[in-house]
Amino acid sequence: MNQLSDYHRDRVQAVLNACPLVPVIAIKDPDDAVPLCQALVDGGIRVLEITLRTEHGVRAIEQVRKAIPDAWVGAGTVTSIAQYRQVESAGAQFVITPGVTEAILEFGVTSEAALLPGIATVSELMMGYAFGYREFKFFPAEVAGGRPALKAFAGPFPDVTFCPTGGINRTTAKDYLALDNVKAVGGSWLTPADAIAEKDWGRVTDIARQSLTGL
Repeated sequence: MNQLSDYHRDRVQAVLNACPLVPVIAIKDPDDAVPLCQALVDGGIRVLEITLRTEHGVRAIEQVRKAIPDAWVGAGTVTSIAQYRQVESAGAQFVITPGVTEAILEFGVTSEAALLPGIATVSELMMGYAFGYREFKFFPAEVAGGRPALKAFAGPFPDVTFCPTGGINRTTAKDYLALDNVKAVGGSWLTPADAIAEKDWGRVTDIARQSLTGL
């Protein structure tokens, strides 16, 4: 079994240390990708998770990487090796999965884009741990046990840190970040659908700034 290198762990840690909030971004109109991400960056966000929940995700990653080189730009909702290769080719600097398979964990060990694997259970965590992963996405956070679950994970796995995502909002983000084993929190409240539909980029910037200030 191949083991995760220090390079990959350093990359993931750099992403999680860059910003405590990670917006979950779903691009429905390709023309929105750059202005939406720029609005988030203008509000202080330094990590952009562009998901593959729509057909425009891969192209958006490519566009945003070129337009906003100072931000960490990665891919979310990656569920297969084929998608992993696609987003790597598009320039994704990191990859986040909603869950794990042994194949994805093994691919992430040698990939150019560092992997933050998604887990919901201790068994999944242990699978990733065996490959050398120590940073995980906890998803869906609220459904899978929320803060009490993360507190419980800290006992047997004191060297593991998390980025919980799923059901977290601006109010509860602070509570998650108060946990010693939480480095960052992901959420879609930073990219409200109505603001995007109205192309109200100023509102997106305000939400990002206020969310960071409230931590």
